[in-house]
Amino acid sequence: MKTPKLKQVAPPPNFAGVVPVPLTDETMKQRQHKVLQKMRETGFDALIFYADKEHGSNFEYLTGFFPRFEEALLVLHKDGSTHYIMGNENLKLVAHARLTGTLHHCPLFSLPNQPMDGGSVDLTAILRDCGITPQLDKLGLVGWKMFTVPLTADGSLPTQMFDLPYFIVTAVQQAAPQVTVQNAAHLLIGDGGARRLNNANEAAHYEYGAQLAAKGMFAALNQLAPGVSERQLGGLLNQEGQLNNVVTIAATGQRFEKANFYPTDKAICLGDPVSLTVGYKGGLSSRTGFAVENAQQLPKAQTDYLEKVVYPYFKAVTTWLEAAKIGVTGGQLYQEIESVYPKAVYGWHLNPGHLTADEEWLASPVYEGSTELLQSGMLLQLDLIPSMAGYQGTSTEECLLAADEKLQAQLQADYPQLWQRISQRRAYLINELEIALHPDLLPMSNLVAYLPPFLLACDQAVAWTTAE
Repeated sequence: MKTPKLKQVAPPPNFAGVVPVPLTDETMKQRQHKVLQKMRETGFDALIFYADKEHGSNFEYLTGFFPRFEEALLVLHKDGSTHYIMGNENLKLVAHARLTGTLHHCPLFSLPNQPMDGGSVDLTAILRDCGITPQLDKLGLVGWKMFTVPLTADGSLPTQMFDLPYFIVTAVQQAAPQVTVQNAAHLLIGDGGARRLNNANEAAHYEYGAQLAAKGMFAALNQLAPGVSERQLGGLLNQEGQLNNVVTIAATGQRFEKANFYPTDKAICLGDPVSLTVGYKGGLSSRTGFAVENAQQLPKAQTDYLEKVVYPYFKAVTTWLEAAKIGVTGGQLYQEIESVYPKAVYGWHLNPGHLTADEEWLASPVYEGSTELLQSGMLLQLDLIPSMAGYQGTSTEECLLAADEKLQAQLQADYPQLWQRISQRRAYLINELEIALHPDLLPMSNLVAYLPPFLLACDQAVAWTTAE
């Protein structure tokens, strides 16, 4: 009989010299084609994409950039004609955009007290110049939410809830009165959405971020010791000057003191609970545990931490890795987790797994009753967050790619070094941790299922062991 056990393991695979993989012109054309096809299928004459620093991924999917500290709009018509509405400091980026379009200057999208000359502050007029007129039949607004409540009686997505700023929605309504205006984010991120499936080039592009997060996490785990500060750990988590897509967490002891969640100069003390998280485009890595070497150093109220929290969690992670495969529904995967790791007992609340891309959480096909299929090309974040009263949590959140034989063959042919990394990661999971990873799942991170609960002994991790 196999049981989970904390034991000494070989270090997970680590790779030097991994470089970013740019998105090809062909991939960008495919992206535009997919969105235009979705528009034709659903009867939209035009889409307006909103972007700001936190909510720019749907915009960036087509353009290759987002407007950093400003706001921006992308207007895309069903015939492929394109317009950019930009603030002062992002006008120059349109010349470098991956999607050619006409530039319109709107200083309203600029920062407070910047000059309002040089462009028009009449957003309604600009939108009309971009073809947003009463002659349209159906217009879609794309922010970053689908509002999957559902609020409608038939269970469909609400079409009249918008997450764009009010002044933009008002200008759209004034530019195109009587036109049907609907939330169209589902065309990008909903079931069957254009952004849900990745080709080989996109997978290689995102693998760089997934492995980078794991690289930073492993560096921090290996330097974690009493006296090391949160700032020092944060500096190790953040790698190669890349933009994080979540706030980097390096927290020891009591978290969120005085509402702070940035790394401070607080030093690790023996016995402290510790939380570490870092994320980039393509994947996030997260670990939670104690700054101890063994169970004897655990807090007195949590001496059964392994049995109560860690081992059941590892069983659930293993179930996920062995059950997640192409063709199963998100509801089936949800039920697999619920059966071995009941929500009522272990206190998890969010979806046990979701999609990732430029943003950490794109959407999720995994929820109770979901009929959405797991498909080849999905970047899946294994994400289980237990919450048990009186106990420190645990985590081993990482990214995997669902890939059928065709996609796997293309990855092997086009990106042989990437394929070698994937093969070594799979071998580690199967041979060292004894997890029967499903053949459809390709680890994009070096640390998938690597779970060292005692963070001062990260040469020890939980693995399956045959009981004697």
